[in-house]
Amino acid sequence: MELFSSLLSSPFGLLLTTLVTIGFLKFVTSVYRALIYWKNRGVPQPGAWSFVTAAKLFLRRTSFAEHIIAIYNLVPDVKYYGTWDMNRPAIFLRDPELIKDVMVKQFEHFHDHRNFIDERVDPLFARNIFSLRGDRWREIRNTVSPTFTTSKMKVMFDLISKCSTDFVNYLVDHPELCDEVDTKQIFRRYTNDVIATTAFGISVNSMKDQNNEFYLRGIEASKTFSGSLMLFKFMFMTSFPRIAKWLGMTGFASPSMAKFFKRIVEETIRTREEQGIVRPDMIHILMQARDKDPDNQKVTLDDIVAQAFGFFLAGFDTTSTLMCFVAHELAVNPEVQDRLREEVEQHLDERKEISYEALSKMTYMDMVLSETLRKYPPAVMTDRLCTKSFELPPSKPGCKSVLIESNTVMLIPIYAFHYDLKYFPNPNKFDPERFSEENKENIVSHTYLPFGEGPRKCIGNRFALMETKILIAHFLQKFILKRTRKTIEPIVFDRKEFNLLPQGGFWISLEKKEPS
Repeated sequence: MELFSSLLSSPFGLLLTTLVTIGFLKFVTSVYRALIYWKNRGVPQPGAWSFVTAAKLFLRRTSFAEHIIAIYNLVPDVKYYGTWDMNRPAIFLRDPELIKDVMVKQFEHFHDHRNFIDERVDPLFARNIFSLRGDRWREIRNTVSPTFTTSKMKVMFDLISKCSTDFVNYLVDHPELCDEVDTKQIFRRYTNDVIATTAFGISVNSMKDQNNEFYLRGIEASKTFSGSLMLFKFMFMTSFPRIAKWLGMTGFASPSMAKFFKRIVEETIRTREEQGIVRPDMIHILMQARDKDPDNQKVTLDDIVAQAFGFFLAGFDTTSTLMCFVAHELAVNPEVQDRLREEVEQHLDERKEISYEALSKMTYMDMVLSETLRKYPPAVMTDRLCTKSFELPPSKPGCKSVLIESNTVMLIPIYAFHYDLKYFPNPNKFDPERFSEENKENIVSHTYLPFGEGPRKCIGNRFALMETKILIAHFLQKFILKRTRKTIEPIVFDRKEFNLLPQGGFWISLEKKEPS
């Protein structure tokens, strides 16, 4: 007791006591403010049960996907309700028409994402097109958009098709790998090769060269967004950016990773300039924008590196995960797989190859991918930041309209809409027919949002879909996808992961198909 008293009376003890007291008072004040903020504005808000729901997520008693559905149902039968996003007021949207307003019709009021990282802490992420805001976002978006025009996609098709052919043929030649395969482990090697050649002009075969630096950096980058530590770091840097900077917290990209990508981009640019190489990719378009305005430096080397890195990360991890879910659903739904294989074989040319035009005619392929993206959207939730005050209609009959102030976050629960019985009956069933020509017109607008919507819709979605379709088409020509003893169906999401990933991995069997 004497030791405790002496500790409290010491300068350090007094400082510690003061900091704890201030922290406690700040916490109490924040909770009180959260409770009265929306009440004073006449906006419905969840009760104490919301704290229990949040606690389950942080204690890893529920997956992030299950958490989204739980908070979606906290206040039923309203168009929206009031909540808090860390230290900022937020509106949780539950009405498709309001989502259309926020994402499309009233975009000038909601043109930014919430900011979660300081450029001085992590320029690689902060300068990426997803993180940029305001006029700077518009400049980069307009500059990068031509990368994904139809003419550019047609040119990139041949590069991707070669990667896919080499990848599938490697598996054909190594049947010992196919009895039980975790598709996440192999598909990341394919997407790595695609990004290396289409964005950086570097030829890589990650199945043969298992430890090439591009692949190892991709693994490192994907781990950045994995696990509890990442979630805590993300929340802390979002809520307390100044404290995070004062504590010297680094960004999500390690210094070595940032150095690697900067070196690769510099070497790529130097080689192209010295040898007069022109490739229809993002780096070339950004180089052109830089050269048009060298004095104002609207596009700097750091900007080019940031966009290339973002393109690499999305292509490496997010697209490979989509491929894994497609392969899983084909393995556990053989009737879907057989029908899709028939469509692929109908569109082969005389050399048994697939052209860009043939791929675009595969309507059932589109249906399969659309349903996969419904069940497993790349992002379970997205957001928009109110940048100019906006009046929302009443949240339900009997309520009043409410003026939303600048800096309010609009939360859009993509996963919850995709699993709402009102919009998608029997949502747990994998049913590509939802997206047939006859049925897709019945889907309520802005309830299906795998890539977002409006001007801030994912800029590379067409590229990701083409890359996935090419691989699946080549796979079905050579293999029959089957379950194994490790295949878990229905999928159980890993509670430790921020993104949608199954417990135990994506296990299937690849049985070599006899030539027809």
